[in-house]
Amino acid sequence: MKIKHSKYKNTGLIFELLVKQIAADTLSKKDSPAVSIIKKYFTGKTSLAAEFKLYEFVINSKGINQKRAETILTSISEVARKISQASLKKQKYDLISTIKESYDVEEFFSIQVRNYKPLAALYCLFESYNSTKVLDPKSLVDNKMTILEHLTDNSQDKNKVKDSLIEEYSGYDKDLKLLTFKILLEKFNDNYKDLLPEQKNILREFITSVNSTARLRNVVNEELTKISKIVNTLSKNIKDEVVKIKLAEVSKSIVILNKKETVKDTHLVNLMQYYDLVNELRSL
Repeated sequence: MKIKHSKYKNTGLIFELLVKQIAADTLSKKDSPAVSIIKKYFTGKTSLAAEFKLYEFVINSKGINQKRAETILTSISEVARKISQASLKKQKYDLISTIKESYDVEEFFSIQVRNYKPLAALYCLFESYNSTKVLDPKSLVDNKMTILEHLTDNSQDKNKVKDSLIEEYSGYDKDLKLLTFKILLEKFNDNYKDLLPEQKNILREFITSVNSTARLRNVVNEELTKISKIVNTLSKNIKDEVVKIKLAEVSKSIVILNKKETVKDTHLVNLMQYYDLVNELRSL
């Protein structure tokens, strides 16, 4: 599932629009209802005020190093997950209703905001933190990249962002672990334009078996055993002695997992690479 941005629910964006509305009302020499709206909804200890502080902190943090930027994202994700979503939903509904009493909503939301892109990315990330559905990994990576680029003023390495997301989500429950493997799937689709049937099967097994450590371990061991046999069989037809020696080394490196060993993403990487090797051997 892809999280879609909603201007009407983006706390940070609404605050920026209210500030701009105050400026517009002041220039028009009239009292600004936006002042009382900000005081009512964006101060105190409400869920809405708590979420706004996360937006404010990120938007006001600029030109920081990569490590601190990653720490900020991790920290705000933990805080965002603790905010009451039921309370937040009710307060956002009341906020929009109050804005409608004083302003034309379409005109209000048509105002241009300088930090629109990071604000939209933050909204989508906050929504993803509290979603119970399996999310689209591409949009998740894109949103995180947008925020990191805002924080650091530097372009981001997409693969590194994916790796950090994999590390972050791998420690969570079933749904988030499933997202981890979906991100891995996207990584391999980027690196391997035409996946082999065996590679597709491996990825499918990793995704469907995400909540069963024992099943994943069995899948990995079955594939390792199969690959070992194929390599040994195909190597008999290789005449180049140097290649034979290298294949012997590869064969020795294929080690079955023991019953206490946890399956990691490195095992997936190894299996994918082994099948690339098998494909090359078959073409000789």
